[in-house]
Amino acid sequence: MTLKQLILTIIVASLICWTAWILVLFQVNPLETNFLGFLIFYLSLFFALLGTFFLISFGFRKLINKFSLEYKIVSISFRQSFFFALLVVVFLILQGNNLLTWWSMLLLIGGVTILEFFFLSARRSY
Repeated sequence: MTLKQLILTIIVASLICWTAWILVLFQVNPLETNFLGFLIFYLSLFFALLGTFFLISFGFRKLINKFSLEYKIVSISFRQSFFFALLVVVFLILQGNNLLTWWSMLLLIGGVTILEFFFLSARRSY
């Protein structure tokens, strides 16, 4: 798959996920739905954010690092977009259950930061 095909695929998938999330947002009543309604809501939001954050991150990295290899930019952008989208969705799940506090936010951000440092140090050890 070429880079242009990858970017086009992610754009189309992100638009589909944003459409699915908007449909769930307006069609599902959170007071009457079961676990499946919330699962579809959070999964569609996660994938929509993942695609959007990837496109923004990749575009920014491509502008800044013009001479870097594209597969490295893709892998870093995808990993960091995954972490950031997961963080946003976990924050929303915790907030929806009235469990989000300042210290739980710090623990989650610290955990994701440690995980990112692990990936950075593991990559450099090769």
